[in-house]
Amino acid sequence: MEAVYIDKNIDLVNGCRSGDRKAQFELYKLYEKAMYSAALRIVNHEAEAEDVLQEAFLDAFTRIGDFRGDTTFGLWLKQIIINKSINCLRKRRAEFVSMDGIEIAEAKTDDHEELQWKVEEVKAAVRRLPDGYRVVLTLYLFEGYDHEEISHILKISEVTSRSQLMRAKMKLKNMLEKTGGRDEFRN
Repeated sequence: MEAVYIDKNIDLVNGCRSGDRKAQFELYKLYEKAMYSAALRIVNHEAEAEDVLQEAFLDAFTRIGDFRGDTTFGLWLKQIIINKSINCLRKRRAEFVSMDGIEIAEAKTDDHEELQWKVEEVKAAVRRLPDGYRVVLTLYLFEGYDHEEISHILKISEVTSRSQLMRAKMKLKNMLEKTGGRDEFRN
């Protein structure tokens, strides 16, 4: 059975298709904050995230005829945001270290030990991660992509995606420990 998506904003989308500026503004207001946050988590620079946001909305409204409705408008827009964010990073020449052919041990976790971190401390540490680590970590943990999808988006291998995630977690752990964190943080 094929999934059927019911987009509660389909009337606004249809308004955009007919060139209704008010509908465009309403969609912008609905998605602006969430899409800005997604872009900021990837590009890690406020001005660039604002540029990505504006370019993505312009692109979405220009190509609204291409929106088939097989998903929600929000998911379609988020994909545009992520692609534009990745392109922004590529312009900065973010390097992803290839780990093809290198075996990586799986990280051990203790589910019974949970660490309570202050949200702002973790956010700050994530922002300080190198671009390659931060992007993979963001796409995997915050945006919900799997390694196959990440490898396709970033044009890297799945092994590289997995290793970048593992390294990002280790680096994040080390950064948090240096700022007074406890050693219960797990990969």
